[in-house]
Amino acid sequence: MTAQHRELAAGRWCKFSLAEQLANTGSEVERALNWRQRGNAEYSTKAIERALELLDLTIADARHRGRLRELTRLREVLVDYFYADNGYGSSPARWRTYFNAFAFAARSGR
Repeated sequence: MTAQHRELAAGRWCKFSLAEQLANTGSEVERALNWRQRGNAEYSTKAIERALELLDLTIADARHRGRLRELTRLREVLVDYFYADNGYGSSPARWRTYFNAFAFAARSGR
């Protein structure tokens, strides 16, 4: 897989707080949901690939070792929703609720 976020992968990502990292990941998930709703599978797939790449950078961030279980479960459920049979019963509304909390926290500086 080619890194679409080369600058972030080179270390800049680790300067962001967890809330900022997950808010940015959530932006890509939002794009994937919107493209899926519009019926554009190609753009939806590209957006979720970018989201997974950002999530992988978050998982690799040594500061989050204590949250590794939640982060890897988040990745598993995202992949299940976008690539498999949605066995966890996720929905666009649930994804938006989950990631909007991080966007709000990132904006408020927490």
